Order: sequence, then C-alpha cells, then structure tokens
Amino acid sequence: MKYVVVSGGVISGIGKGVLASSTGMLLKTLGLRVTSIKIDPYMNVDAGTMSPLEHGECFVLNDGGETDLDLGNYERYLGVTLTSDHNITTGKIYSHVISRERKGDYLGKTVQVVPHLTNAIQEWIERVSRIPVDDSAVEPDVCIIELGGTVGDIESAPFVEALRQFQFRVGKDNFALIHVSLVPVIHGEQKTKPTQAAIKDLRSLGLTPDMIACRCTEKLDEPTINKIAMFCHVGPEQVVNVHDVNSTYHVPLLLLEQKMIDYLSARLKLSDITLDSEDKKRGDNLLARWRSLTTSIDESSQLVKIALVGKYTHLKDSYLSVIKALEHSSMRCCKKLEIVWVEASDLEPETNESEKAKFHDAWNKLSSADGVLVPGGFGTRGTEGMILAAKWARENNIPYLGVCLGLQIATIEFARNLLGLKDATSAEFDPESPAEAQVVVYMPEIDKEKMGGTMRLGLRPTVFQPNTESSSIRKLYDGAQQVHERHRHRYEINPMLVEQLESHGLHFVGKDESGERCEILELQGHPYFVAAQYHPEYMSKVLDPSQPFLGLVAASAGVLDEVLSREKSLEPAEF
Repeated sequence: MKYVVVSGGVISGIGKGVLASSTGMLLKTLGLRVTSIKIDPYMNVDAGTMSPLEHGECFVLNDGGETDLDLGNYERYLGVTLTSDHNITTGKIYSHVISRERKGDYLGKTVQVVPHLTNAIQEWIERVSRIPVDDSAVEPDVCIIELGGTVGDIESAPFVEALRQFQFRVGKDNFALIHVSLVPVIHGEQKTKPTQAAIKDLRSLGLTPDMIACRCTEKLDEPTINKIAMFCHVGPEQVVNVHDVNSTYHVPLLLLEQKMIDYLSARLKLSDITLDSEDKKRGDNLLARWRSLTTSIDESSQLVKIALVGKYTHLKDSYLSVIKALEHSSMRCCKKLEIVWVEASDLEPETNESEKAKFHDAWNKLSSADGVLVPGGFGTRGTEGMILAAKWARENNIPYLGVCLGLQIATIEFARNLLGLKDATSAEFDPESPAEAQVVVYMPEIDKEKMGGTMRLGLRPTVFQPNTESSSIRKLYDGAQQVHERHRHRYEINPMLVEQLESHGLHFVGKDESGERCEILELQGHPYFVAAQYHPEYMSKVLDPSQPFLGLVAASAGVLDEVLSREKSLEPAEF
C-alpha cells in the first residue's frame, strides 16, 4: 500500500480537497486503484449535527455515515464508494480509545496521547485504506490522506505526530507528503515568505514535504519557483504551481502538465505495482474522458440559469454537492451554467420598507431563471419563500427540481392551491397544527430526542410504481424498475393524502420497497416538475451526472428530449 498525505499551511480552505482528489484521479489514470481518507481534527464524532453555515455541507455515504464535504470530492473525482470510517475525527478517535480503555484492552497501562492515541490513528488508517471502494472488490493500491485544518493548530497535533510515526511504520518508499501553501500576490509581487514559514513549521514537527503545491491567483514566475525550492530545501520539479483555472476540473490536467505523476511514480516506485492490460486501458480511457470533459467546459457557449432557492445561501459550501451535480449535468449537456442564488426568506412579502429591495431583487432573479431548484434544509425559516418559488415554477411551466425538503415544499404548495387545504403545512414547521393540515409528518420510526445519526440515512431503494413507463424521471434512469439513492430526512409525505394528491395530477411515481413511503413525485402535464425525497446530488459523479439534476438542466436548456433519447454511452462532446 502506498500513501500520499496532503497537508496545508498558512490558511485553511486553501484547496487541499481538490488537490487530493485531483492527485488521486491522476493516479487512477495510470490504472491504479485509489482510495481516500479525510482527517478532521474537530471534536465532533461526525458532521451530522453541524450547521451548514458553520461547517458547510454534511455529506452522506452509502452506509449512512454523515461526513465532511471533502469525502464528496473524493467520490466525485475518483468514482469510488467510501464508508464512514474513511472520515476520521478527533471525536471518533478519542471515543475509540476510551472505549478500549473501559474494556481493559490496555492491560492497566496509563493511556496517553503518545503512544495509545497515535497508534490508534495509524491502525485506523492501515485498516481503512485496505477496504475495497469500487465494483472490483479489489484492495486499493494507493491511499490519499487529507489532513484537515492547518499544520501547527493545536487540535491537529496528535494527527501530525501520528503521521510522523506512520512514515517510518510503512517505509520511505510507501509514504509521500504534499504540502499545500499560499503564495499571495501583493502589489504585483508574488510573496514566498508564508510558504517558507509553513514549511519550516512542518519540518519542526518531523515531516518533510516531497512536493509543495503553491496556490496562487496567477501562474508562478520561474524566479518564485526557484526561490521556494531553494529556501524550502526541495528541487524546482517538486514545486507545483496550482494557479487559478477555468474550473476545478482543470486542476488534474494542470498537475499532469507539471509532471506531478512522474515525480510521484518515481518517488513511490509505482512501477513495481503489477498492472494488467485492462488496468492500463481503464486508466487511459479515464484520462481521455477527462480531457473531453474539460474541452466541453471551455467550448460551452449557451447559458442555462438555475435559481437555487435555499436558506443557507450566505455560505455556498452549504450546497456543495448540489452545485457539483448541476455542474456535472451542464457539462454533459455542453451548456454554460449560471447558478442564481436566491435566499428563500427574501421571496416572502415584507412590511418593512428596508426589506423591499431584497424582495424585488429576489423575485427578479427567480423570474429570470430557466429552472428552479429547491434543495434540502431544516427548520421553518424561508419555507414560505420556497413554497412561493415552487408555485411560480408550477404555474409558469418552469422546470423544477425539489430535493428532500424541496419535495415536501412542492407537495404543501400543491395541497394548498389545488386541493384547497389552505392551512397545509409540515409537522416540522408547525408541530401543533391539526392532523388534517399536516401534509408532511414525522416518520414513526425516528428518534425524536437524540439528534446525531438518528435520521433515515444512507443508501435505500426506490421502486418505480406500475404504469410509470412514460415518466420523464424514470426514462432518465433508463427505465429501471428501481434505483438506489442516499437519504437524509426525518419527515415524509403523509401517506393518508397520497390518493387525493394523485387524483389532482401530482403523481408519486417512486415509493420505498413497502409501497407506502413517497420517494419521487412528478407533476403530470408539466415540462419537468420533479422532486425526490432522497438526495440525488450525493451520488453524482464528474463523468456520470445525477439523473434528476441532468433532467433539470436539460429541461431548462431546452434539450430534455435529446437527453432522453440519447444512447447511454454518448459522450458529452456529442450532444
């Protein structure tokens, strides 16, 4: 097993996740099997209880694990399926060590950070790195490990020490470190001091970088590269320039041009790994498809505008998987994507004079968009604005996609305005509302007291109902009898109202395996009005877009019929 660690210095949010994903993707182009682990030094056991405005999106895995959003990056770039154990947090590690201590596993020893905690981290990495993550069920060849936060932070110290020890545990030929650092441009001059200081801090902790990935708004000058190489004690070929490009999907090719993989191949002796002709063919095909993808981005000219009506729009990372699913779909359709951010609460009428400008601006954005998307969320804030957005899309034949809360919103709007249930609401929005008004109800099996990990989570089947062969969403899924998608919710459509809703044209074309719980709705006679109780964005891949999102973008761009009639193997450039 080969290990590539990606760490960061100077500031957080520098792009370690994209660099780690891009490095893994390039290693896959060699025919290697690649997996990823993310280390998060926060005390939370997982990301499930964090506010999206605090930490960004919570990403959900097949096994129901609620994890850091970077695991979504890994799955999207590498085309793999990870587990909750691929996300290590301080909370998880301490819980693991304390549990072992309580059972007496340490045989009466004084349990300490070193060696017990650091050993637990190393053992966790070795165990998880060998879990197969693709359909082949073959153990991976390479594991990419991203260390979250910034090296030098007190909370990351145990993990840094564990990785220092780990390099000797696995051997020099099996361990490489890429350190991502910032090179700011001030008054036109590229400054190298922050990187020099970051590398000095890293070395003082016992870790020596094999490559330094320099994030900069512009291409690094040769003197800058040479200066970093000289003062950071590396060769110029070990300094990688990660400057701003058209999209993050160009980053792998940017790294490839700078011969990053050539260096890593030599450094880790990757040529010693036995690969057959099928492995190499798979890698060559991946690189060719990726090049085609970036070409389609650069050549896209027709604009498609999607209004994202949400409640966490002040932090775009709150909807990272949604954004990526829209990007994947627009690239497949060869369209240029523009996401129009609409704060849902701004759509609600305000009596306050100072709020009127926001109100009019929000409605101008919504009414000028080609399609409308209402993503998931929690709580009552902004829900009336979302209901108004769903009503706008339904009445004006604007393509609409609802995800999780977006499905519940669309159903409430339909019940209010077409069923005459004026007080229709959700048990989440108004727990004291009368039963007959609760279009959305609490799922009976869900724990109402504990918050962490108690929702309906993970991969679950959705079965298409009889006589739905003409359904657009089913056609997008290639006419499948059932699909498996990831869930994260506590509430569901009231099964007692389904027959009444369907009699008025709102069809629940997909349900769970029991035939009771509503999973997909589709409005009859509308160009594209679809909503899913699950989160299709979690399974969207760069080269394999989520089908509900593809339908929204295609319908909004006026090419849904072409997409529905395409061959499954059709490449993006052929649209």
